[in-house]
Amino acid sequence: MARAQGARALMALAFETTYGTPPAGGFTRMPFASTSLGAEQPLLNSELLGYGRDPLAPIKDAVTADGDVVVPIDATTFGFWLKAAFGDPVTSGVAPGPFTHEFRSGAWDLPSLSIETAMPEVPRFAMYSGCMLDQLTWQMQRSGLLTATAKLVAQGETSATVSAAGAPAALDLKRFGHFNGQVARNGTTLGNVVSAEITYANNLDRIETIRSDGRIDGADPSIAALTGKIEVRFADSMLVDQALDGTACELEFGYALPSGESFTFTVHAVYLPRPRIEISGPQGVQASFDWQAAQDAMGRMCTATLVNDVETYA
Repeated sequence: MARAQGARALMALAFETTYGTPPAGGFTRMPFASTSLGAEQPLLNSELLGYGRDPLAPIKDAVTADGDVVVPIDATTFGFWLKAAFGDPVTSGVAPGPFTHEFRSGAWDLPSLSIETAMPEVPRFAMYSGCMLDQLTWQMQRSGLLTATAKLVAQGETSATVSAAGAPAALDLKRFGHFNGQVARNGTTLGNVVSAEITYANNLDRIETIRSDGRIDGADPSIAALTGKIEVRFADSMLVDQALDGTACELEFGYALPSGESFTFTVHAVYLPRPRIEISGPQGVQASFDWQAAQDAMGRMCTATLVNDVETYA
């Protein structure tokens, strides 16, 4: 008897033409570290009286389909998650590349995805249609594996014993590491940074209409939010002075590979709160800034730029 193992699990992804309708083809095999994407339908206890002490059978409640996918930040497949977060990029370059994909915040229309997770030994192939990206977050630090967490809201789940994605193509994985990262402020490398966190949220509004299948009608993006945290060794008062002045700066979080691929996430207007400077012992003093972003003079909050050999993200 076969038993499901995460080591044999597969994931395929494709963008939808019609919300909630998986495309017939065009799926791409996606690398992932873990996923909690799934559908659940709780049971409601019977409230009826007059049938003795033992309760009547429960009834089904509405279906909720959502979850997280932990993915590597790499030079090729990460573009699919950026497109889900920001919409279609502005792409420049000629074949055979390199190509520069510029993803810009502020789009009202975001694409939906169909994602299939496969456990072939059972077999179970679960197709999640109408997936919208609600939140994308990752951390920067000195060492460890570099991954991002994509929080998704789906319309529903359909399970089958054969794959609906077929034999999806796989892109070459060119993964960034923490060693390849750097942080810049107003175009100048920012020193003494111990760690950084970045969270972009579309703040999706689920359209929970009355339907016989219990699914949602959609998920509309609301006012976006871009927040984070930088932990720095306290060596000068530059960031503290900015916080006191209430002015904005541009922060750039970037990764680059020796082969030429790069990923740059530019936050155009970052506002810093006044931090508490604590002396907790004989070690070095650190300060934490829980920053917030807003649109700048261009009317844009952030820009994600991915340079690789992928011609288009369709």
